[in-house]
Amino acid sequence: MAEKVSLPHEMLPADGRFGSGPSKVRAAQVNAVVASPLGTSHRKPPVKHLVAHIRAGLRELFHLPDGYEVLLGNGGATALWDAIPFALVEKRAQCAVIGEFSDKAATAVSRAPWLDGADVRRTEPGHMITNEAQEGIDAYLYAHNETSTGAMSPLARYGTAPSNGDAGALTIVDGTSIAGGVVFDPTNVDFYYFSPQKCFGADGGLWLAFASPAALERIERLTATRWVPDFLNLQLAVNNSRKDQTLNTPAVATIAMLADQVQWMLDNGGLAGMEARSRASSNLVYEWAAQRPYTSSFITEPEYRSCTVTTTDIDPAISVPEISQLLREAGILDVDPYRSLGRNQFRIATFPAVETADVAKLLECIDSLV
Repeated sequence: MAEKVSLPHEMLPADGRFGSGPSKVRAAQVNAVVASPLGTSHRKPPVKHLVAHIRAGLRELFHLPDGYEVLLGNGGATALWDAIPFALVEKRAQCAVIGEFSDKAATAVSRAPWLDGADVRRTEPGHMITNEAQEGIDAYLYAHNETSTGAMSPLARYGTAPSNGDAGALTIVDGTSIAGGVVFDPTNVDFYYFSPQKCFGADGGLWLAFASPAALERIERLTATRWVPDFLNLQLAVNNSRKDQTLNTPAVATIAMLADQVQWMLDNGGLAGMEARSRASSNLVYEWAAQRPYTSSFITEPEYRSCTVTTTDIDPAISVPEISQLLREAGILDVDPYRSLGRNQFRIATFPAVETADVAKLLECIDSLV
C-alpha cells in the first residue's frame, strides 16, 4: 500500500481558499454579518442604509461618470443573461464567446424569439476573439473576464454610442469575475454587470450593474412596450435601486459582506490598490508556470491572461485530481479546473482578498506533491 502523503503544517497557506467563486471571505466580512440587521425588512432603514452605502461606494470605487447609475437585483448573472434580451437588445446583438459563461449570454440572446437572432463569434477555450462593429447590430455582448478559462478581454466600446437621438449600439459587458480587481474606463461600457461572490467576497443571489444614460433609456423604452416577467424586468430593478432596495427580499448577509468589502477596497487604495494585489498574486502563478517543465499557462498570449483567475495546464503524466484531493485534505480548497473543460489543469483565483504570500505557499505545496 502506498504511503500516505501529507504536507507539513509550516508549508501550508494561512488561508487555503482559492476558489473562483464562491471566493475567500475575509473575517471582517463575517463580523459585519454578525452586526447586520438580519431578520428585518429589506424595505426599512437598516437594510436600505447598507444598500445605499454599497451604491455610493461602488460609484466612488469605479469613478462612474455623471448619469451612470448603480443597479442591483435578485438573482446572479444568470438572471441578467435572461433579462438582457428583454430589456437591452433592440433587434439584433453581436456576442463574442470565449468560454462557458460568455456562451450562456449568447445563448440567451440567440433563443429570444422576439429578436432577429444574434451574430455569435466564438473561439476555442483558451483563445481570444473580440467583437467587430457591424451594420444592424444594436447591442454588443462580451465577457471582460471569462471565469471558466481565465481569459481577459480588452475592454472597448463597439459600434456607435447612442447620442443626440441616434439609436446607436449599447456595449454590454459581463464583469463577474474581474469587477473590483482591475482598473478600467467605465465610459467604454453602457451596461457592466457582475455578481458579488468573486472579487467582492460575498455570497451569491444578487447581481449588480452600472448603467449609462443610454442603457437606462433603452431599458425604460423596451420594458414599456414588451411583455417582461417581473423578475427579469430591469426597469423594476432600476426603480427599486433608486430606493436602495430590491424587488424581492435579498440575502441580507450577502449585502452586509458586500458593503464591508466595498469599504475595505476604498480604504486600501481603491481599484488601483486592488489591481496591484491581484497582479502580484497572478504574476506569481504565471512566473511559476513558466519556470517548471511540467506546467504551462493555458492562455498562451500574455496580454489576455487574467489577473484574477489563473489557469495552468499540467503535464498529463501528473494527475491534477489526485493532487487536488491531497490539497483539499490539507485544507487547500477549490483549485480544480472548470468542470466542462475536461483539462488537466489548476484554476487558482487571485482575487484582491487572496494574500500573495498564500499563493506562494500554495505553489510550494503543489511542487512538493508533484
